[in-house]
Amino acid sequence: MEEKVCPISGSVYSGIGGQAVMEGVMMRNKDEYAVAVRKSDGSIIVKKDEYKGIVPGKAVYKIPIVRGILSFIDSLVLGLSTLNFSSDIYMQSAETASDEGEQPEETDAAAESKRGAGDTILSAVIMIVAVILALGLFMVLPYLASLVFRPLVGEGIVLSLIEGLIRIIIFIGYIKLISMMEDIRRVFMYHGAEHKCINCLEAGMPLNVENVRRSSREHRRCGTSFLLYVMVISIIFFAFIRTDIRMLKVVLRIVLIPVIAGVSYEFIRLAGRSDNPLIKMISKPGLWLQKLTTREPDDEMIEVGIRSVEEVFDWRSFLNESFGDTGREGAPGQAGGADTR
Repeated sequence: MEEKVCPISGSVYSGIGGQAVMEGVMMRNKDEYAVAVRKSDGSIIVKKDEYKGIVPGKAVYKIPIVRGILSFIDSLVLGLSTLNFSSDIYMQSAETASDEGEQPEETDAAAESKRGAGDTILSAVIMIVAVILALGLFMVLPYLASLVFRPLVGEGIVLSLIEGLIRIIIFIGYIKLISMMEDIRRVFMYHGAEHKCINCLEAGMPLNVENVRRSSREHRRCGTSFLLYVMVISIIFFAFIRTDIRMLKVVLRIVLIPVIAGVSYEFIRLAGRSDNPLIKMISKPGLWLQKLTTREPDDEMIEVGIRSVEEVFDWRSFLNESFGDTGREGAPGQAGGADTR
């Protein structure tokens, strides 16, 4: 008998969010975050720490648009750090599994201590290269490709729409391409586990494997939806910012990314907290796109997601305060959306 999946609608905002990593899940609640990674021997290793953001103090994070820019940068910094941690554990676990003389299990602190200055520099270089490639692929290439249509449609909104459509096609094609890789498919499954865990709680259900399995893997505050907002809003920006200098157009597409990200953040933030029918309708394309970036997780992946949540979030108190008696085992509920960070 097919299990009923909780719909995405009308849930209570929990404030937690996260991301999938290699064989694991990172969850963040305010200044605390935890990364839970499944090792090849079946055990779960956890790293818990604090990340207060690139800018000290919280006042600046209350300024619209600016908070989006900072949150976008914070997501990149923390995301790369936790991904590196999970990759280290994944590689060490694989090496240990192939070694007959298996050594005692290292603590997460010991594993992290092995990362020297060389690794930090390498990570920074990788991040810079990745950002440059992403800018070229998703911002510059669509603009250059759209120039093919300029003799037919001229300058203006139509050309900007064509550029935006090309950008979305490239993005979807990129996701489809990388999803063919086994490791990426598993990351997408952990992405589903991350969403399901938060949806389960925001639906008012206790956090256990059965309830999480029943929850939706689609999430209105997901980073996938955020990226789609970035692409759509960029069409509006570039349609009204005019210049005849082609190189300046390319530069503007790069320089304005933080501003576009800041505006997009406000939309994704509103989508995660509002049950307005219009907001729900606007959120639909992002939810559809998440069908490509999430997969149904198995129970072991769900366990990893639950472990990560429990390290940084008192979900029992949250259910009691938000739902009272309704936060009970197997209670039917409605799923909300997960935060990017």
